[in-house]
This record gives sequence, structure tokens and C-alpha cells, in this order.
Amino acid sequence: MNRRRFLLTALGSLTVSSIFASCSQQSTQNSTNTQTISQKEQKEVIKVGVTGILSQDILKFVNNNIAAKEGLEIQVVTFNDWIQPNTALRDKVIDANFFQHRPFMNNASKELNLNLVALNTVYLNTLGLFSNKLKSVSEIPQNATVTIANDVINNDRGLRLLATNGLIKLKENAKQFVTQRDIAANPKNLKIKEVEGVQVVRAINDVDFIVSSAQTVALAGIEPNSMGEETAKDKKYALALVTLQGRENEPKIQKLNKLLVHPNVKDFINKEYKGRIIPVF
Repeated sequence: MNRRRFLLTALGSLTVSSIFASCSQQSTQNSTNTQTISQKEQKEVIKVGVTGILSQDILKFVNNNIAAKEGLEIQVVTFNDWIQPNTALRDKVIDANFFQHRPFMNNASKELNLNLVALNTVYLNTLGLFSNKLKSVSEIPQNATVTIANDVINNDRGLRLLATNGLIKLKENAKQFVTQRDIAANPKNLKIKEVEGVQVVRAINDVDFIVSSAQTVALAGIEPNSMGEETAKDKKYALALVTLQGRENEPKIQKLNKLLVHPNVKDFINKEYKGRIIPVF
């Protein structure tokens, strides 16, 4: 009888212990789930506009690797032109954009009547001289034809790169954005053809050389070996995080601004793009 009572008592204790353990485990799991949900709810969401895959890839790297520690979630919004990312700021569709350098931003501010603010500059999408026929600047013949972009900023940038490589000379009193009218000397009598930016790389087989970004050339399947290119000292053309004046000190914008110049981002750019784009921080 005592033995039977002992077994019943032991079984009862085991059952109670199991129930208690199960409840405790479920409680812990519920607590963990609640904590995870709470952490997700605490993340600040920032919407950032881009126009190309470079900025998009960098933002994705930041979001997937370092943003969570700062309680930030980056949502990338893509646009297919260079106007909408700024008008989207005006309309509060996005919080910031990451596609333009300061000269472009200053010009856009005037044209769109917006007060834009550039924060940290992150990378330079280097412009270079590329050819399928020539190997060096010294090989460029008399009367050679070169294709450059026709928009105000990249036209200026392209002409200045030609000047840096000794192919043309610009007037000393040239205005902020130079054009072919500002060429003071053209010793090789270069024929400079201006086309829409997206058309430049397509012309590489029809001309002696082109002025294009190294990354665009690489994406076109062309080996990006430049005869002469910009360097990190050309920082004014580096892409920056941009927002509306008055919003630059918002915590989520400042968080992203700081994360974009994190050492891990520099390592990612150097490893992923191998000099085609250059970190400038």
C-alpha cells in the first residue's frame, strides 16, 4: 500500500514538474518572441532614393550588416531619372537621397527651387578615358574623335578631365561649368561629340575614345582600363547623402549619415568594385 502511494505521489510530482517546465519554456519563448517583435517595432525606418545600382548596393550592405545595431531599417526607393529623387524629397515621399554630388545638387537646387543639404560624401564614381583602339593618352592621334556627356555637370567634368590629361586647355577665367566655348587650345584638334549620358558608352566602337565612368564601362562588358582617370582628390564629384534643409539633424538621417562612412563600408567598396569607384572618407 505504501509502495503504491509512493508511486502515485512520484508520478504526480513528475506530471506537475513537466507541466511547470512546459509552461516555463512557453513563457520564455513568448517573452523572446515579444522581445523580438518589440525590437522590430523600435526600428526607425528611413526611405532613401537612388537612381543606380551602386548606391543601392551600398545601402543594402549597410542595411544587412550594420544598420540593425543602430535600430535603423533602410528602405531603398529607386527612380529612373535624376529629377524625381529631389522632387520626392520635396513631396516627403522619401527622407533622403543618395545619387548626386554637390555640384549637381547645387544646380538642382536652383532649377527646382529647393533648399537641399549635402551631408557626408561617400564615394567617387571615377570618370576616365576609355578606348577599344588605344592604350594610352600618348597614342591619341591628331583629329581624334571623343564622345562625352552633354548634361551641364558631366560635360564640365569630361572637359576638365581632357584638360587634366593635357589634351585641351581651358580658359583661365572659365565659369563654374565649362563648355566647349571655354576651350582655349586644342593641340590635337580633337572632335568632341556630345551625346546623352546613357549613349556615351555605346559609342566606344564608333570613336577613338570616350569619357565615361569606369563602372558604366564595366557594366557594358568592357574591360575598364582607363588611359587617364579622376582620383580621390576630385572629391567634389563624390556622391553624398542629401536631404532637405531643416531635416538634416533628424536622428534617423544622422544615423544613416554616420553609417555610410563606417569602416566596413569602405572595405565593402574596395573589395566589391576594385577601384572602379573610390571611397573618399
